[in-house]
Amino acid sequence: MKQKVVIKLSAVQDEKSRAKAMKTAVGVYGVNSATLQQDKGLIEVTGDGVDVVLLTTLLRKSLKHAEVVSVNSVEEKKKEEEKKKEPEATFQYVMGCPPQYLYSPCPPYQEPGCSIM
Repeated sequence: MKQKVVIKLSAVQDEKSRAKAMKTAVGVYGVNSATLQQDKGLIEVTGDGVDVVLLTTLLRKSLKHAEVVSVNSVEEKKKEEEKKKEPEATFQYVMGCPPQYLYSPCPPYQEPGCSIM
């Protein structure tokens, strides 16, 4: 199940703390993408089967304060629409066996006769 998690962070003013927050968020298993909204101090994580408690705990360890704002499931409408479409006409090509080539056996090796005699 794909889900979207929004977490409020305390101090993400400088570049070092922003990079640390992104690195921590992306390192959690199941995270597909993470975006950081600097003006609001929010990080938005999208992924499949993300452990929200583990993600929040790791962000708290690295940035001292993190609070879960919301957890929502994301529906994939595009894939459902693609599945409903009728399959296009397909052509099936039947190929026979590859051609077989017959080779004549090699003549036995004969030593050349002595040219001196």
